[in-house]
Amino acid sequence: MLPIDVAAHGSRWRGRHPLEKALLGLGLTVTAVCLPPWPGGPLVAAATLAVLLGPAGVAGRQLWRAFRIPLGFCFTGALPLLFAVGGPQGLVAMAPDGPRHAAELLLRTSAASLGLLLFAFTTPVSDVLPRLVRAGVPAPVVDVALVMYRITFLLLDSLAQVRRAQAARLGHTGRAAVWRSLAGLAATSFVRAFDRAAKLQAGLAGRGYDGALRVLVPEAALSWRFLAATAGLLAALITLTLVLKGLHP
Repeated sequence: MLPIDVAAHGSRWRGRHPLEKALLGLGLTVTAVCLPPWPGGPLVAAATLAVLLGPAGVAGRQLWRAFRIPLGFCFTGALPLLFAVGGPQGLVAMAPDGPRHAAELLLRTSAASLGLLLFAFTTPVSDVLPRLVRAGVPAPVVDVALVMYRITFLLLDSLAQVRRAQAARLGHTGRAAVWRSLAGLAATSFVRAFDRAAKLQAGLAGRGYDGALRVLVPEAALSWRFLAATAGLLAALITLTLVLKGLHP
């Protein structure tokens, strides 16, 4: 299981209804995308961090380890905006408004990523997928997603076991050995994936699978106080951003 999934299963907000956390996390993400990047991005990022590290109880180290991956994508996405290709200044030159556009994109995307992490750190996928059927998503689609979610962790576990075995047999001591180990890892994973899928299908058939997976969904009631606090936070962020934007256009 991935660290972010472990954190979601042990989150303080695990017992809350997924809709509450979706409205909060996705609302912060949409707010970060739609508001002016300055000062909207820093305000949304600060509010999201305060919620993550405060009421949600996410550890700072866990949050940084998860956030640095999307942050790397944010940086690599903003870098091309710094340069202009062709034109009177040469084949490649600094774009006139490149730093401003790159900074705006970085502010928006990094704040939006934190909003998505808020939902991911507090809501396990296994709590969300079964409820999608009630929301109108076809049951076969949800069943496939549930099975793929389960198989993903089985494959990751198999990959870790094979890598440990290869390392114990000095399979990473040289470039040639690394390439041989990599090829063996890919071949073994491919075979094990089919084997796991066949065992999973046999297990479902043995339990009388009739086209719909029936899983226990933890009961959770919507908290109107939480929803009101979410609406208040989003409204405060929008108002504060527009006011500060008006003071410093």
